[in-house]
Parts: sequence; C-alpha cells; structure tokens
Amino acid sequence: MTDVNDPARPRTPEGARLPEPFEPYVVDSSERIYDSYWCGLRCDQLRLEDGSLQEYHVFEIANAVAVVPLTKDGELLMLAHYRHPAGTTGWETPAGRIHAGEDPADAARRELREETGYEAGRLVPLPGFHPTGGISAHYAHAFCALDCERRSEPELDPCERLRLARMPLAEAERLLDGGAIVDAFTALPLAYVLRKRAAGEL
Repeated sequence: MTDVNDPARPRTPEGARLPEPFEPYVVDSSERIYDSYWCGLRCDQLRLEDGSLQEYHVFEIANAVAVVPLTKDGELLMLAHYRHPAGTTGWETPAGRIHAGEDPADAARRELREETGYEAGRLVPLPGFHPTGGISAHYAHAFCALDCERRSEPELDPCERLRLARMPLAEAERLLDGGAIVDAFTALPLAYVLRKRAAGEL
C-alpha cells in the first residue's frame, strides 16, 4: 500500500500543521479477552506518569472503506440500510471492511459493486478518518466514485438488508444538513464531496 493509504501518516495540506505528538503510554501488560472472525477485544494495562496502572479496553476490527457514488448524470446512489444494533433503517452510502492484503481502492470498488451493482468510471480519494478513536485504531479510507454505471445485480450477504435509491445531490445535502443522515461513514465523506463539488474540484 502507498503512504496515502496509511492511516498512521495523515496527509497535511500545505501551510497546515499536525499537533506535536505525545509519547505513547507504556503498556505494562495486555490480555486477550475475545477474538472472532468479526472483531477482537483486548485489555491493556497502561502505566501512567504517576506510576499507577490504568485499565484500557481496545476494540479491534479491520480497517474499512466508505464510498460516495455519483452516476454519470450527477445523482447520488444511496442505500436504505437496516442496522440490527440500533434496530433502525437509515440512509447510507456503500461501505465495508478491507480484506486482508486488499488495497483500499480495490476494496472500495468491490463494496460499491457488491452493494449496488454499479461500477465506478473513476475513483477519487477523500480524507479518511478514525470513526471510534477512543476505543479502536479502526480507520476508514474514503472515496468518491464518479461516473458510476449499473453492471450487475447487487451481491448482498445473507444478513444485509439494503435497498438502492438514486437521489439528487441537493436532496442529500438537505438530509445531511437537517440531521437525517446519522451514519458517520456516510455523513463525513458526503460532506467532503459536497464541499469539493461546490469548489469545482469534483
């Protein structure tokens, strides 16, 4: 993978600066609590500056991609997505985990195809993000997929409940500004796309 895909090396715009980094905590010990195909949980004992120990639980999950797909006529491909943990259906754009050894751009194209049946004519990287930085190193690589065209039927997992819709960007912007898009993997990349479109960069 290239540096632009490395979450440990954020891109810094010219003239901007990153904060001076703190020294990492000394990890006195680490215990595996849970492991599965989907996720892991460990408990680290951090040595604090006063010498005391602080328990810190870290959730482990594979890095992910988030994709904002636009058709050739500029419409947004949105998904009505049912989420079991919250028990709600909301608007989302395609997203999913990166497979072991898979390049983030390849994962973005795969997730777009699997969840919508569309393929991108061009993929533009967007700034990535840590969606749950307080409990996990999990990182999301974001992309805008341009000139998307339907190529196949979606290939959904048995536990996925998705319904595809085409939406004008202006409608998506109203939903976003009104607080109706609550999925962070959708809201943040979509906000980047709207800003870049307004600036003539997409």
